[in-house]
Amino acid sequence: MNFFQLLMKKKELIPLVMFMTFAASGASAFAIYSLGKTDVILDRKRNPEPWESVDPSTPQKLVTINQTWKPIEELQKVRRATK
Repeated sequence: MNFFQLLMKKKELIPLVMFMTFAASGASAFAIYSLGKTDVILDRKRNPEPWESVDPSTPQKLVTINQTWKPIEELQKVRRATK
């Protein structure tokens, strides 16, 4: 049975199909949008430590309230010891 014939036979499925189509297209559009952003790293071989190149002055969250960046001394010691 054809998909459209099934929808015409059972009309109560039409809203469900519309909502699922809208949700799937929205999820696909957001996934494509997210791949285009610079925060997403797809190549781990050329840049194995992408967190080293993050600018601390730019907010990385959706909402940032009174964020100030201060280096953590223990992490700085570990970074210096491993390099």
